[in-house]
Amino acid sequence: MRGLTVTGAAVIGFDPAARSWAATGSESGPDLAGVPALDGTLVMDDVSLAEASDDYGHIVHRRPVAVLRPGSVRDVVAMVRFCNTHRLPVAPRGQGHATNGQAQVKGGLVIETATLADIGPLGPHSTTVTVGAGVRWSEVAKATIAHGLTPPVFTDYLELSVGGTLSVGGLGGQTHRHGAQVDNVSELHVVTGAGESVRCSATRHPDLFHAVLAGLGQCAVIVGATLRLVPAPETVRHYLLPYDDLETLLDDQRALVQEGRFDYVEGQVSADTDGAFRVHTLEAVAYGPPVGPAPDDTVLLRGLRHNPSGVQHTDRPYYDFLDRIAPAVEALKQAGLWSYAHPWLNLLIPGRSAVTVTGAVLDALTPDDLGPGVVLVYPILRERLTTPLLRATDDEVPYLFAVLRATPPDDTATVDRLLAANRSAYEATAAVGGTQYPVGSIPFTRADWRTHFGSAWPALKAAKRTYDPRGILVPGQGIF
Repeated sequence: MRGLTVTGAAVIGFDPAARSWAATGSESGPDLAGVPALDGTLVMDDVSLAEASDDYGHIVHRRPVAVLRPGSVRDVVAMVRFCNTHRLPVAPRGQGHATNGQAQVKGGLVIETATLADIGPLGPHSTTVTVGAGVRWSEVAKATIAHGLTPPVFTDYLELSVGGTLSVGGLGGQTHRHGAQVDNVSELHVVTGAGESVRCSATRHPDLFHAVLAGLGQCAVIVGATLRLVPAPETVRHYLLPYDDLETLLDDQRALVQEGRFDYVEGQVSADTDGAFRVHTLEAVAYGPPVGPAPDDTVLLRGLRHNPSGVQHTDRPYYDFLDRIAPAVEALKQAGLWSYAHPWLNLLIPGRSAVTVTGAVLDALTPDDLGPGVVLVYPILRERLTTPLLRATDDEVPYLFAVLRATPPDDTATVDRLLAANRSAYEATAAVGGTQYPVGSIPFTRADWRTHFGSAWPALKAAKRTYDPRGILVPGQGIF
C-alpha cells in the first residue's frame, strides 16, 4: 500500500489492486508519486463521510472513502488525476441539495466545492463577474447588487452553489425573459475527467463548454464561471393573484410571458380546506427603477382573469424579493422538517398538454403526500433556452411543473410509493413530448437518459469519451 500525507488531514493509503483507500493508522508516510502537497485537506473521518453520503433528498446513501476540501483548483486537478489513474469515481458536491444521490459516489472521492468561493472584481459598468463554483447565489447577488448589477436569472432558493445549478440548468421566474442560468454564462473554468484544467466558452473548446452546461457533471468538474450581468432594480412590485381554476391560471401565465409584461412569472397550487388542490395563485413581479418605470397596477393587471378578491401586492427591495423564501426555510429547519425525505417531481410539459398532465397529478395528490412542500407551475419561452443539454419540449411555451414533496425519511414505504408515482407522471409527460427537469427523484434507466437527451446524445457521448475517457465522473446520475 502506498500512502499520501496531507496537511491537516488523515494519512490516506491507496491499494491499487483493490482500487480503494484506507487509513494507514500512522501519522506519516511517503508522498504518493505524482501528487503534490495539497493546499486544502483530504479527510476520511466518519462525520465527513456520512455527510457526503447523504443529500437533501435523504433517499439515496452512497458512502465515499474520502472527501476533498480544496484550497485551490490545483487540488482538484491533482486528485482528479489521481482518481483517473486508478479509475476511482469522483463527484463534486456544492450545497448537497440533490434529491436522489446525483452527487454521491460509492467508494470514491467527493470534492466539496464550497471552498472555491471567490468573487471577482466588480464595478458599476461590469457586464460579467467571474466566481468560484462553490459560491452561493445569495453571495453573488449581494456582491453584484452593491454595484447596481445582477445576474438575470435566479432559482427560488438562493443558497445553492453556482456550480451546482449550472450543472443542471438553473430555471426561475425570470427564465421566460432571459433563459436559464446556463444560458447566461460566457466562460467556464473546469477540470476534466482526465484531470486537465481548461477554460472554455462558446468559441474556445465549444464542445466541452456545451457538454458541461446542464451536462450533469459527466465531462468535467466546474471550478469557476463567468456570469452575465444586467442592471439591477432597486425595488420591485410583487403580486399574488388568486385564480379559480387551473386552466385560466395557465392561460394567463402563457399570455404574460409571451407579452413580456412582467419580469418574473411563476405560480403555485395548494390544497383547499377539503384537501383538494384547487387553490391557484399567479405570482408576478415588475421591476422598478432604474430598470423599468414605476409599476402601474392598472397597466400590469389589465385583462387578467384572476379573482379580484384576495389580490395582494407589495413593494419591496430587490434582494428581499430574491430571498423571500428564507424565512420559510428557517422555519422548516427549526421544526425539523428540512431533514425530511424529498422525493421531488420536476417535469417540463408541453403547453398544449399542461392542463391535462398537471391536472391528473393534482387530482391524485393529497396534502399528506405533499407534506410541508409546495407545488409550482409556470411557463417558459422555449426560444430563450439555448443550451443544448437543457432538454425541453419543442412546444413554444413549455411549463415547469414541480411537486416538491417532503415526507418522513424513515417511512420508506411511502417514499417508494411516491417515487413510483413520480415515474408514472414522467411517463405521462414523455407520452405527450415532455421530459423531466433533472433535479428531482424519478427512477431513470440508461435508456431513459438516451431518450431524454435525444438529438444531443451523440455530442454528449463523444464529449464523455474525450474528456472523461475512463468514466470516473458523477456515476450517481446513472447516465453512462
